[in-house]
Amino acid sequence: MRIFRTTFLLTALTLLLLLLGKSFGGHYGMYIALGIAVVMNGGAYFYSDKIALASSGARPVTREQLPRLYQVMERLAGKANLPVPKLYVIPEAAPNAFATGRNPQHASVAVTEGLMQLMNDEELEGVIAHELSHVRNYDILISSIAACVAAAITVLAEMGRFAYFFGFGGRDDDREGGGGMVGLLMLFLAPFAAMLLQLGLSRQREYSADATGARMVGHPFGLISALQKLDAYNKRIPTSEISPSVSALCIAKPMFGGGVFSSLFSTHPPMADRIATLKQMNILPGS
Repeated sequence: MRIFRTTFLLTALTLLLLLLGKSFGGHYGMYIALGIAVVMNGGAYFYSDKIALASSGARPVTREQLPRLYQVMERLAGKANLPVPKLYVIPEAAPNAFATGRNPQHASVAVTEGLMQLMNDEELEGVIAHELSHVRNYDILISSIAACVAAAITVLAEMGRFAYFFGFGGRDDDREGGGGMVGLLMLFLAPFAAMLLQLGLSRQREYSADATGARMVGHPFGLISALQKLDAYNKRIPTSEISPSVSALCIAKPMFGGGVFSSLFSTHPPMADRIATLKQMNILPGS
């Protein structure tokens, strides 16, 4: 079901991009939209992991420096039949972690110093299993594509609004009739719709990584306990190193807010919902 939802959301984002391009530039506008998306996705494919690690101040860590982290990672990577990702530590008191990289062969996992100090072995195992699940499910690549398509929609909408108000492009009869109004509405509403679709996709991938991680370990209890701690501490400890652009990758969104709107525009599902979903899981021995 979650695979279907992910496919649907990515397809909806792509169709929105093409419709936006066509609304103000016809077939030529569609080609521009696709060109922007291809260029942005190419950059994200090769450089998004480096940008994420550099912007969070992550430092590579050796086995001698953090043997506990390496032991958990190597055990779970072997269990999941994955290459061991490169490991990084972020000098950050707020507990958090994220995975990045375009595929399992180029994956990296970064954890904060606060996470290593706060989590017991079972909880650390749950967190690492969650991050390895993102790697195994190619979530980082999927999320990068969604983010780039959404960004391309925003760029195209900006170009379209500029062209519309300054009289470039489009036919005069379209601009004066109903077609012009529909196109203008698209230019303003498409970026908002793209953002909602992107956020919906991000939330689906978090639920999926929780479930896959729990199955990887064999039970959800360590991850449940870790999420409870992450929820409590990230409401009290401000994040200073991890940038907002990287927060969507984290297992817990830094500086969680309350209220309907913060939930609607969050890259992460409400922590209470994630924990409740994990508690309802029925994992058979050996699964």
